[in-house]
Amino acid sequence: MASIRTPWSKISPLHRQEAWTGILFTLPWIISLITLMIYPILDTVYLSFTEYSVVEEPKWVGLDNYKEIFLNDASFKPAVSNSLYYALLSVPIGLVLSLALAMLLNMRAAGIGIYRTLFYLPSLVPPVAATITFLVMFEPRGGLINLFIRMFGISAPSWFDDPVWAKPGLIIMSLWGIGYLTLVFLAGLQDVPTTLLEAAEMDGANAWQKFRHVTLPMMSNVILFNLVMNVIWSFQVFTQALVIGGTNGSPLESTLMVMVLIYRNAFRYFKMGYASALAFLMFIVIMIITALIFRSSDAWVHTD
Repeated sequence: MASIRTPWSKISPLHRQEAWTGILFTLPWIISLITLMIYPILDTVYLSFTEYSVVEEPKWVGLDNYKEIFLNDASFKPAVSNSLYYALLSVPIGLVLSLALAMLLNMRAAGIGIYRTLFYLPSLVPPVAATITFLVMFEPRGGLINLFIRMFGISAPSWFDDPVWAKPGLIIMSLWGIGYLTLVFLAGLQDVPTTLLEAAEMDGANAWQKFRHVTLPMMSNVILFNLVMNVIWSFQVFTQALVIGGTNGSPLESTLMVMVLIYRNAFRYFKMGYASALAFLMFIVIMIITALIFRSSDAWVHTD
């Protein structure tokens, strides 16, 4: 049935006043959306087709920046490879560990509120401070992590001095901040109706069956949210990689992420047009991956 729209001239004065009041209340958000999100995105798209060094006016170069990225930039391939490696490992590991931790923190125990606070606090630590702390802990000779590994008679890796172990070290470091994901999972777990769990237990379901057939389906919306957010964050890892490897992604570009490559071109070489092209490509990739996740959600997300 087609909806009938009332002309603005025939709307009562009271309803007009209510409409204008609603617009005025949302106006700050609309202005911030346009000035802080939509305009920068459109400006980035425009600058990606220009040669721009900040001190000079943008010069239109068409697709030259994109040709340079795919044909001549030797750092683009390792940066993409490193970002994909980081995302493919850090996202599932972070989701599984945060969900497991949320399950533990959802238990009824004395002082559980204190534990929930303690596990969330690391996510409030500034990234630079946390990264420097982990650099000390991952120090090859006297770091706490390698001292612990050597207690079991295992040869400890060099971590951020070794291109093979640098990215695994970054992934381990990313688990420091899973408190936010854990908090979201915990809120979802507390919304799972206890009546469903009790009914499953009365039908003879064990703990794993209750988790598999009751808790997970009821948590699928929360899992989707955390998955999408974690994928976006994983492709935007920047501070940790920059502090550890600098703009060159040391050692041997093993910590060179796409965000670091964008930063290097923009603020070290002042190639803003080229950096905008890299940023726009990353935006497109993240949008495609996010769309694929939402497309696949029809098969595993339960909305009823």
